[in-house]
Amino acid sequence: MRGGRFRCVAVISGPWRSLPARGKSGALRAAARLERWHGRQNPGVGSPQTLSEQERRTVAGWAADCAERVVGLFESSVPGDPRPRDAIARTRAFANGELEVSDEIRRRFAGAGAASGVSPAAAAAARAAGQASAVAHMGAHALGAAAYAAKAVGLAEPAKPDALANEVEWQLSVMSADVRAALRKLPPVGHDRSGPLGPGLLASGMLGAVIHELQDSLTEPEH
Repeated sequence: MRGGRFRCVAVISGPWRSLPARGKSGALRAAARLERWHGRQNPGVGSPQTLSEQERRTVAGWAADCAERVVGLFESSVPGDPRPRDAIARTRAFANGELEVSDEIRRRFAGAGAASGVSPAAAAAARAAGQASAVAHMGAHALGAAAYAAKAVGLAEPAKPDALANEVEWQLSVMSADVRAALRKLPPVGHDRSGPLGPGLLASGMLGAVIHELQDSLTEPEH
C-alpha cells in the first residue's frame, strides 16, 4: 500500500477489476522479496511455511478476523451449517492458547465439505474458515485465509469493483506489528514447495494476486 491506498488498476471485468496488474514492477518486487527471504533462512529448520508455535498462534488471531468478516456469506446461503463458524472459533481459541497444536492439526479438515454445493461466494467464505483452522499446522495458511476472504467479498459484490481491494486494505489495517513480523518470515508465494504457498492454488489467479499484494505491503513502512 502506498499513500494509504491499495495499488490497483482495472485488469479484467467483473469483481476483480480492482486487482493489481503486476507487470514488470510487480515481478521486480517479487524478485526482491525472494532475495530478502533467502537471506533470512535457517537451513536447520523444517518447512519455512510452518513458523514457530508462538508465531502460528499470533497469526491465527488475524486469520480468524479475516475469515469471520465473511462467514455471514456462507451462513446466509446455508443456514444452520455451523462448520465454518466452528472452525473460526477453534482458530481463535488456538490463538488464545486454549487448544493444543496436535489436536488442531488432527481437526483441521473437519469442515472441509462445507464449501461443496454452495454459491462461489459462500464457498470462498467457507474456505477462508478452513484455511484459518489450518494455521495450527502451518502459519502460511493465514495468508490463504485472507485471500479467500477477499475473494468471497469480490464474488459477493460484483457491482462494486473496489470491494476486494477495500477488503485487502482492511486486512492490512488490522495487522499488529507481531503479525507483520511473523508473516514476513514466510516465503514469497509461488516459490517454496514445502507448504500451501508453493506453486498451486494459492499462487494462482486472484488468490495469488491478493497474497502477492499482502506480501508486497508487508515490506513497506507501517503508517
